[in-house]
Amino acid sequence: MLKATADIMLPTTIIGSLPRPSWFNENMGNQTFLEAMVNSRYREQYCDAVAVYLNEQATAGLDICTDGDAHYDEQVGGQSWTSYPLFHMSGFDRKNPQPAVMKTGGVGFPMGHILHDYLEARVMPQIIGPIDRGDLQYSQMWKTAQRMTSKPVKFGTVTPELLAAAVDDQYYKDPVERIMALSNAINSELHELADAGCPVIQLEEPQIHMIPARGPVFGKLNMEEMANIFNNTVKGLKNKTEVWCHTCWGNPSQQRMFKDIQEYGPALETLNNVEADVLTFESCSSNRMELDKIGEFIKDKKIAIGVIDHHSLQVERPDEIADHIREALTYIPAERLVITSDCGMGREGMSRRHARYKMVSLVLGTNIVRKELGIPEAECLAADANYSLVTMET
Repeated sequence: MLKATADIMLPTTIIGSLPRPSWFNENMGNQTFLEAMVNSRYREQYCDAVAVYLNEQATAGLDICTDGDAHYDEQVGGQSWTSYPLFHMSGFDRKNPQPAVMKTGGVGFPMGHILHDYLEARVMPQIIGPIDRGDLQYSQMWKTAQRMTSKPVKFGTVTPELLAAAVDDQYYKDPVERIMALSNAINSELHELADAGCPVIQLEEPQIHMIPARGPVFGKLNMEEMANIFNNTVKGLKNKTEVWCHTCWGNPSQQRMFKDIQEYGPALETLNNVEADVLTFESCSSNRMELDKIGEFIKDKKIAIGVIDHHSLQVERPDEIADHIREALTYIPAERLVITSDCGMGREGMSRRHARYKMVSLVLGTNIVRKELGIPEAECLAADANYSLVTMET
C-alpha cells in the first residue's frame, strides 16, 4: 500500500542510519527500550539525537525521514544492527553471549583486515528456546520519532536470515527452521508497528541478490526460497502500510564487502516477486551499473536508486546527482522513481557533517531535475544563501 510515496514525484529519503553524535555516549545494552527511557540521561540523549537527525533531514529538504537508527548502540562496524534484535527477542540466552561462529555462506576476513574486528565483535546470545518477538518495541521507537515531525518517518530492521547466521543454535535442528522462527517473530512485531501507524516499514538486506556471489544461504536456500522467506516476514503488511525492500552490498565500518563491484542482474526477476511496494538498489557506488536492467525487470514496484555513496567521504555534487537521476529516468518512469542513499551512513566511519552535506546534495540534485520536469522543488534551508555567515559580494 503506497502511503509516504503515493503523491510525491521523485520523493527523497535516506536508507536509515546516520552517524551517532559524539555526545550520545549512553547505551541501551540489554535493557528494553522503555526501560532505558526511564533513565533520565539516556532519555535526554536519545531524544536529542533523534531530534537532531530529524532536523538535519528536514533542513536538507528530504520528503521521508528516519530516526537515524538511534536505538543502535555504539558498536564496532555498526554491529548493533544485528545484535539489537538478538538481545531483545525471546528464546535467546541474553546473559551469556558467545563469540559467533561464521556459518556456511558467511564472509570471512583474515586477521589484519579491518573487518576482522567486525567478526570479533560478533558476540551474540545463543538460541536456547522457541523464538518470539520478545521486547523489540519497534512501535515505541517509531512513535518517539514521529511525534517530533510532521513528515513521514520510515522504520527499518534486519532480515531473519542475517540474524540466523549470526548466532549459535542450541534449540532448532535445522537452519531453515531457525530462519522461519525468526521470520514469524519479526512479522508479528512489524504488524504491531504497522497498526501503530508507521507509514513505511523497510526490511533490510534480504540475501536474494547475494546468492549469485556467495552461493545458497546455509548451503541450501536458493533465490526463490529466500524470496519466500522475505514474503513470509512481511506477510499481510502491504494491506496496512508501505513496505520497502532494501538491497545493497554491505558497508560495516564504511568498507566494501567485495573486491569487485557485484551485479544485481541474476537476481532481478526474483526480486520483482517479493511482496514490497518499493525496492532499493545501490547505484552510486556501483557506477550506475544496471539501471537499464533494473528498469527492464522491475515493473510493478517503485524503484529507489542510491545516488549517495555510503563508503566515501567525498560529498557528491548536485550536478552529478542530477545526471544520475536523468540517466535513471531513461529506464524508469518518474512516477516510479525514488531518490535515496546507497545504504545507511551510520555504521562507523562517516562524520555527521559529511552525512549532512550528502543529504543536502541529494535534495539539491533532485531539485535540478524536478525543475526540468516542472515538478515542485523541495525547500532546502541548509542551502539557502540568505543564511550564510559569509558576506557575498556581487
